[in-house]
Amino acid sequence: MDFNLTVDQELLLESIDEFAERYFDEETVNAMYDNHGIPDEIGEAYRDAGFAFMGLPEEVGGIPCDKLTLGLMTERLYHATGCMTPFMTAMLAVADVAEFGTPEQAELIVEQYNKSGRPVASLALSEPGAGSDNKAMSTYTKRQEDGTYILNGQKTWVTNGGNTPYMLIIAKDEHPAHANESMSLWLVPTDIEGLSTAPLEKIGQQIIPFVDVFFDEVRLTEDMRIGKEGEGFLLLMKNFEIERCLVVAQSLGLAQACMDDAAAYANERYAFGKPIGWNPMIQDMLAEMETILENSRNMLYKTLWQLDQGQSVRVEAALLKRYATVGCTKVADMALEIFAALGYTTATRVGRIWTDLRGNQLAGGTVEIMSYIAGRQILKNYAK
Repeated sequence: MDFNLTVDQELLLESIDEFAERYFDEETVNAMYDNHGIPDEIGEAYRDAGFAFMGLPEEVGGIPCDKLTLGLMTERLYHATGCMTPFMTAMLAVADVAEFGTPEQAELIVEQYNKSGRPVASLALSEPGAGSDNKAMSTYTKRQEDGTYILNGQKTWVTNGGNTPYMLIIAKDEHPAHANESMSLWLVPTDIEGLSTAPLEKIGQQIIPFVDVFFDEVRLTEDMRIGKEGEGFLLLMKNFEIERCLVVAQSLGLAQACMDDAAAYANERYAFGKPIGWNPMIQDMLAEMETILENSRNMLYKTLWQLDQGQSVRVEAALLKRYATVGCTKVADMALEIFAALGYTTATRVGRIWTDLRGNQLAGGTVEIMSYIAGRQILKNYAK
């Protein structure tokens, strides 16, 4: 197994470091958390550097790359900035439109991307009564005599919602019954009549908006549908694995930032006449943190490599997210412990990162659902 980076990957990561050093000083990051968003200048710089187009098809103005490179870039971005930015989630929504939508839909989205560099589409999937239970969705569309569709229902926990000109909405076709598995995917402008949002207050990830979305007699047209009728959820499932990998890449980058801070502090902070890093209990925490980071990184890179080889990673991606998002939160927790009371103040970033990382245990599917996905297949694999 070759763990060396290519020249192009090394140059990409150096560019990410330069971008982060220029725009993400601690004062700017704190202001972003206070203001619940990124400045236009940073979004435009991210776009102009080409980062926003990484992984998108060339025919829509993207910069094609393999999944491993995308994971490396994401990990380094969140490590170098030390904060939860909206960039990765924005890219995934655009990638869905570029992959599954018509050329006209893809062009529409990329044009919006070029205008601002801000997130241009948010995914509305979960519902108050249907988180992991997708069949329990009740948002639905009803075909009208004139060929249009009326959309009614509610979505929740919509990341970047209320802050994007378009929304990707998954809705049942014709009726909301639990037994109805026919769902379609729609690309809907957020200023359409009948669509409204309400902010949700989170304990972490303050830079990224999180909203409820309400649909009250929203009229859709056929050209807003992405893909074929009834195949919307199947389309989204195709990208669940890469989403989970990139959530882990986010977590890994942020956890590494915590490790950087905690290990440096353990060298600098004196107690009982010597650095606290000489205390065996501190050393044990650092060893545990480093082990989690190495295991998570190896699992992530292997899973991304498998994706690039066209291999199925349904189980591997579930196990990765189950282990790494919990592990990375633990790394941040131990980093906070090394800082002690100082870590529980706003004087350090480890507490802020801890709350951000806790949210990633829920993003892209809870860790309990990951166990459910992987566990069934593990039983089959080990059956005699």
